[in-house]
Amino acid sequence: MRARNGGSNTPLPAWPWATTRQTNRLSFSNRQRRKEDNDDSSSRRPVVHNRPTRYRPRDRQFEPAALAYRQSTLRTGLRPGITPRGEVQRRRRGNVAPEPAHGPDSGSSVMAQRVNMPVGVKLSADIEERSDYGKRPFRARVRWTEPATKKRPTVTEPFETREEAQAWIDRMQRLAMQGIDPKTATMSLADYGNANMDLALRGLEKKTTDPYGCGWRMRVVPSLGHIPIGMITNGAIDRAVVGWINDGSGKSSVKNTLAVLVRVMEQAKRDGLRTDNPAQVRGWQKLYAQIEDELDDPRSLALPDWSTLVTLANALVARSADEYQGWGDVVTFAACTASRIGEVSGCRVGDIDTATWTWTVRRQTTPGPGGLDDKGTKGNRRRYVPLIEEVRQLVLDRIALVGEDNADARLFVGPRGGRIATGVLRDATHWDEVVTKLGYEHLRRHDLRHTGLTWMADAGVSLHLLQKIAGHADSRTTERYLHPDRREVTDAGDKLSNHLRSRSGPALRVVG
Repeated sequence: MRARNGGSNTPLPAWPWATTRQTNRLSFSNRQRRKEDNDDSSSRRPVVHNRPTRYRPRDRQFEPAALAYRQSTLRTGLRPGITPRGEVQRRRRGNVAPEPAHGPDSGSSVMAQRVNMPVGVKLSADIEERSDYGKRPFRARVRWTEPATKKRPTVTEPFETREEAQAWIDRMQRLAMQGIDPKTATMSLADYGNANMDLALRGLEKKTTDPYGCGWRMRVVPSLGHIPIGMITNGAIDRAVVGWINDGSGKSSVKNTLAVLVRVMEQAKRDGLRTDNPAQVRGWQKLYAQIEDELDDPRSLALPDWSTLVTLANALVARSADEYQGWGDVVTFAACTASRIGEVSGCRVGDIDTATWTWTVRRQTTPGPGGLDDKGTKGNRRRYVPLIEEVRQLVLDRIALVGEDNADARLFVGPRGGRIATGVLRDATHWDEVVTKLGYEHLRRHDLRHTGLTWMADAGVSLHLLQKIAGHADSRTTERYLHPDRREVTDAGDKLSNHLRSRSGPALRVVG
């Protein structure tokens, strides 16, 4: 059956929400609206449908989907239809522009849906220098005119130098000659990868895509996701790989993470956004072995004694702005509890038990694409850490400062009340400069944790208890903190000999 369509015999689509009678009524409404638009009178009369219907209550003229169809049709003049091949076609005064129908199973991506620039469109570019832009005073801007809509889209990017801004403009102009939208060219790695992941992983089995997706979400996006796809360098990926290994990621995890990153960057090459693939890292297994060797002796990274720790904390406070004492408290607390800086930042008043003087480590503060965020501890395992006599007064002072009744208050915050991260501590205290002057240029923030565990091991804390305090899943990691003194091995042999020769021990028989 053909619906009346303003005198035309063009069939309207058989939408699942519209019956034939409803479609006729929509067409009738469109004709009424066009008649009112052509009327010179300023008064507008509502469209009245006199036809009764047994499909809907009379007080509602349209279902929500039908109303959305009517409004979009009147606003844009487009009438969607379905071609025999399942494509969505849009009609504008007889012109048909088919495009693929998108759905969960269509295998399409956002890049496929985005309309790229026609090849050869000319870009107009300029560089603006302003003193109120901070560290990046040069703002590069490119604009172009879309032939179809005559709109003037704009893309801007700030830079530190005029040369960097000009290089960015030159790159945008080269991409425009290839028909690539500058907005697409400046997408971040996270946005581009999420939009094109199905396309990048095509042909792989689900048992392979699952670990690839895990590596993408847990390692690539937090480390590199905020960087524009065209600005990712080999050095950035090298530093990301080192970070993954330092965080304890296994070789298979790093391999799967690099594999999905390589595929996403290859898709960017096919889209013309890059000319190379910096994710093809070679020799990362050797780098992995080198970092493992450095971690084999964490004792060498620890501070020697308590007085050195106090000197370091005081020097960091003196070098910071306004000599904020909180930075020294963070350093001292981290070393004496053998904890990570992120875990110190996540410590709340309610996590401290002053009756038993223990700290329940439940969370850590880590940097992410959207800023600092709280999440569970490494391995999502809570653990209990003793608070020694040397830090108890410090803890009481911090609790009194934020309020004992405020259990959710952070025990350690920055000078403006913000959350603390290892990078924030480094920049605020000029860490590298201070430790170099003290003769500990190798010292990092994480080495405070090595310091605490080394001191506990030297104090005679048993291996299994030290493992619980550190939160290590593998006892072999904890064994690295034990003192490698051969005299202890000799003493153990002497103890065994004394036991065997004692009256309570087993009788020895000399064999000739």
